[in-house]
Amino acid sequence: MAIARSLGLLLFVLLGSGEITERPRNVCQFKEAYQYDTFDLNDIAKCFTNCGQSEDSSCDVGKLQRYWLNYESYLLENSMETVDMPFVKALIQNISTDISEDLLFSLIPSQIPRQVMQGEVQPTDRVRLPKSLFGALLPGNRSAVRLAISILNIGAGDVFKGPKLLQDDGSRVLNNRMVGLSVGQMHPTGLSEPVEITFSHQQQPPNVVLTCVFWNGAKGDWDSQGCSTELGDEKTVCHCDHLTFFALLLRPTLDRATAQTLTRISQAGCGVSLVFLAFTMVLYVALRLSLQRFKSEDAPKIHMALSSSLFLLNLTFLINMGSSSQGAPASCWIRAAMFHYFLLCVFTWMCLEAFHLYLLAIRVFNTYFGHYFLKLSLLGWGLPALMVIGTGSSNSYGVYTIRNQENRTTLELCWFQKEPALYATVHGYFLVTFLFGAVVLALVAWKVFTLSSVTAGKEQRQTWKSVFTVLGLSSLVGMTWGLAVLTPLGLSTIYIFALFNSLQGVFIFIWFTILYFPRPSTTASSSGTARMDQAHSMSHE
Repeated sequence: MAIARSLGLLLFVLLGSGEITERPRNVCQFKEAYQYDTFDLNDIAKCFTNCGQSEDSSCDVGKLQRYWLNYESYLLENSMETVDMPFVKALIQNISTDISEDLLFSLIPSQIPRQVMQGEVQPTDRVRLPKSLFGALLPGNRSAVRLAISILNIGAGDVFKGPKLLQDDGSRVLNNRMVGLSVGQMHPTGLSEPVEITFSHQQQPPNVVLTCVFWNGAKGDWDSQGCSTELGDEKTVCHCDHLTFFALLLRPTLDRATAQTLTRISQAGCGVSLVFLAFTMVLYVALRLSLQRFKSEDAPKIHMALSSSLFLLNLTFLINMGSSSQGAPASCWIRAAMFHYFLLCVFTWMCLEAFHLYLLAIRVFNTYFGHYFLKLSLLGWGLPALMVIGTGSSNSYGVYTIRNQENRTTLELCWFQKEPALYATVHGYFLVTFLFGAVVLALVAWKVFTLSSVTAGKEQRQTWKSVFTVLGLSSLVGMTWGLAVLTPLGLSTIYIFALFNSLQGVFIFIWFTILYFPRPSTTASSSGTARMDQAHSMSHE
């Protein structure tokens, strides 16, 4: 009895009094092989939300993704017909291999997928499977195959987002859902007739790019190879030549990463332009001191006015981008007004460059104007000042915020807080000045090439001189700004605009150097432009 009591006491000490508790398991770490029963499915589905939402959450995203990718195979192997859970809806159905028409299935997120018969109204979300999929492409002489269609809600976490999607702030999967297609536990590729998946959605703003994609298990990321995207106002149709998990990606044209990259490109370009514009102004001063005709000619003065305004614009841009917009409202107002003023000055002087070019090359005769450059200066510096005063009096300056599709801030700077004033004094004003410059440049280009063809025949060297002359003049009248018109075409054109437009100061320096240095008379005779400048300037005296 004493021995029994001793053993009982020992068991009580080891088991009864010890505070031995089992630590709760973290299913998102996936340290063991989970089964596809209802308990495990519901438990692991929580990782769609938990993974990536808190810093202390530990998830094995790769294994979680493989777990759900293999779920369709589990459904096909276990002869299940339907699955109806909040996070997954699935249909498993036997399909004859000798069907005579394409099959249509609904993909309504709140319902289990079902086959849509002929004569029924087609649902807004659907998948069309070509009849050839169930015959020629499947091996063997089977009379039927099993088809699995699933709709998986992947939540807002990191699972099935991929590296690129997680890096692009604002990019997302439409409604956080994937559509899985599998036939006979196979995922055929290179289909002669693609499958057609239709996703319905609200009309998207123009700065959002929609792309049909599939989950590439080898890369662990979304991929669009083999899929084409047919855009509509309130639906997007995907045509893909293989079977797997599909989704529709929504990416803002200007996400945070893109905005930062474009800002760095613009800042670097503006910095380089500042240096070359400074060289241009120093070169002008040196030539003015050494050459008597530079004191009377108007063309170099106009070039310097444009260079000065562009120099100040680049400088205020760098200051504005390098300063926080969260400071005093008055400070932000002043930075926005200065940036606006010098931007309008650049537009105005580019227009005046085009006007002067018109007088030199097109009108030629009867071009005398008293106090010519003084009048141009009053217009070039005075008109922008009046527009800024008017804009400031309407309290239009302030913090300007660019937001992505999820209403997150992409870029913030001191600029306009009222869009009507922005459209009127920047967009509209730029359009008028740019069109005038483009028309004048086109007329001058026509005249230059016509003259070169008459005087030089088909000489290759003369043609290249004409090309370089037109390119040089285009930098003065601001043709690089015209690339802004192409930016709605895609992200690549935005990068091109940011690069070339920020380097306008470099192009002006190159043109000014070729035109006036080191032998202005020789260079002028080769291009013809400086000679016209000189003749026109002398007519003003």
